[in-house]
Amino acid sequence: MKKGKKLYEGKAKIIYSTSDKNLVIQYFKDDATAFNNEKRTTIEGKGVLNNRISEHILSNLSQIGIENHLVKRLNMREQLIKFVEIIPIEFIIRNIATGSLTKRLGIEDGTVLKEPLIEYCLKDDKLGDPLISEDHIYAFDWANKEEIEKVKKTIFRINDFMIGMFRGVGIKLIDFKLEFGRTKIDGRKDIILADEISPDTCRLWDSTTDKKLDKDRFRKDLGDLLPAYTEVAKRLGILHEQSNVSAVNVTKLSSIKKKRK
Repeated sequence: MKKGKKLYEGKAKIIYSTSDKNLVIQYFKDDATAFNNEKRTTIEGKGVLNNRISEHILSNLSQIGIENHLVKRLNMREQLIKFVEIIPIEFIIRNIATGSLTKRLGIEDGTVLKEPLIEYCLKDDKLGDPLISEDHIYAFDWANKEEIEKVKKTIFRINDFMIGMFRGVGIKLIDFKLEFGRTKIDGRKDIILADEISPDTCRLWDSTTDKKLDKDRFRKDLGDLLPAYTEVAKRLGILHEQSNVSAVNVTKLSSIKKKRK
């Protein structure tokens, strides 16, 4: 399918039009960002790994009946996906307390939550993706109650599946971010899973050592990010053990580090 004009460019991906108005091409960039783009760099090969890992997870979710935007992976960096109208909310599901949750509530890092916790953030980089309540969503008509109830049920199913999938390869799923969009499927409007699921959007810790295998390696300067992403891909069976993705050069084009208040 022929790639058309660029429709949108975000921090980690670019969306292009196609000859079919219901389908677009999603390109995975090598950019790594944190703290709303205050810290940024380029890591050659990151986009390739995120493309492969996200395809693997979304394909498996499709097999258990979770509708999502993935049609197929086109090449090492691109996916053909369904065009959706993204709901302007980031849905964060937490299984173990870490990051901003521990800072906001004074909870000890690594505390296992009694049950999964869903939080909502408004998708707005200029505002710093602020935490919002479900009442905010309804008050400002970002989504209706029927849509949110469906999304929550879907999130819990995804979480259950992913906990088991990662546990089977020696990884703890700490928390992750999801996005959903509105689309038409066979003439009917529906809400489906969109965006990506990768070490960029998940916190993943080794089950034995608690070694970070996600973007926190970049956020917190814990060491090279690419070997950790490669390790996740190998454990999921996406890459063979002899694959040498980590040999790809890691080039810092720019890095601006600021302390978050």
